[in-house]
Amino acid sequence: MKDKMMNGFLMFATKIQGQRHINAIKNGFTNLMPIIIVGSVCTLLSNVVCNTTEGYVSLANLPGMAWLGSLKPIFDAANYGTMNMMAIGVCVLVSMELGMALGQNDWAIPVTALACYISVVDTSNGLGSNVTAAAGLFVALMVSLVATEFYCKLVSSGKLSIHMPDSVPSNVAKSFSILLPCAVVIFAISAFGFAFTAITGMMVPEAIIKFIQTPLSGVMTHPLGVLVIAFMCSLLWVFGIHGPNTLNGIFEPIFLAAYAENEAAYAAGMAAPNIVCSPFWSTFFSLTGSGITGGLLIAIFLFSKREDFRAIAKLALPCGIFNINEPLIFGIPIVMNPMLMIPFMLSPLASVGIGYILTAIGFCPRLVVNAPWTTPPFLCGFLAGGGSITAGLSQVIVILVAAVIYTPFVIALNNQQVPAEE
Repeated sequence: MKDKMMNGFLMFATKIQGQRHINAIKNGFTNLMPIIIVGSVCTLLSNVVCNTTEGYVSLANLPGMAWLGSLKPIFDAANYGTMNMMAIGVCVLVSMELGMALGQNDWAIPVTALACYISVVDTSNGLGSNVTAAAGLFVALMVSLVATEFYCKLVSSGKLSIHMPDSVPSNVAKSFSILLPCAVVIFAISAFGFAFTAITGMMVPEAIIKFIQTPLSGVMTHPLGVLVIAFMCSLLWVFGIHGPNTLNGIFEPIFLAAYAENEAAYAAGMAAPNIVCSPFWSTFFSLTGSGITGGLLIAIFLFSKREDFRAIAKLALPCGIFNINEPLIFGIPIVMNPMLMIPFMLSPLASVGIGYILTAIGFCPRLVVNAPWTTPPFLCGFLAGGGSITAGLSQVIVILVAAVIYTPFVIALNNQQVPAEE
């Protein structure tokens, strides 16, 4: 029975990881992460350091520090160049990743995908933030996938390739060989957008947002939705499969779009609209690593009498501070360990649930900065909350709750015989 279950999860994870579109989305968003982090830091500096608005908690409002306000345009401009170009970045990077997965690695793929995206959006007032920023992220993602698939099929067929004489330089010959595939893809998607609007009375982006993005967002950012995602990620981990990496391509576009809305609201001095978003996930699911294994470390140091556990915990502690817990997962091990897989799955559910409640009641602010995933607990919450001490304390609370969950299982394992070395 156990073998059948194991094989079933392995097959599921293999199919997800091998699915080229999900893989392209995951890799594309991973490649975009440095830009998002830079934009997040700029948001933080602009509002916590340089904001001179009266009554605002900022260093610039301290006596003698008003000069910091003169630096605000620098961070605002950098933020615009990063966060407000998110849809463009997603379109380019995801199309590149999918193109490589399809065996096509040329410069025309991201350019063609971007041209296709712009051809179906409303440009009557120019390229506003509704096109380039988070509002267009999901549409850009879908158009880039469709355009890249179409383009790669045409190029691979070779039927539309224009062959130039050998005397023509190779770079010029390459440009002519892909000219017709580029033209066909761009014209086809532009024509589809025109026909769709003529028939339905709404533009393609409006339809995607209304019938796909909004329902998906409603499900995945609902407290039950995020709990299901947390459970699935943890469940895959106990079978030795990296859950977040496997499922990241499914939930990350939704969480990142929600985060971008929070960041834009925060930068504009308004209340952030979303509780569940990318920073919420890293703050309440990934802290000290999947399974909130910082709680396991505390339980081991306080209650474990097993020297093997304590030795592994000492080695794992430095990594755990930076949210890396593979030494614990495979060293204790937690993988396929009936006694520890239960608290390993329960702790993230408790953490995400408590994090949601603390945010809903106002103890923890809605998170507005996407701190790097290796940022240590408390500091991660502090930064994600825009300099909020209570957000950092919220992380401390959930780690302590996780320690309580792990403790009875750690105590029960004290009486388990240590496996003898062969």
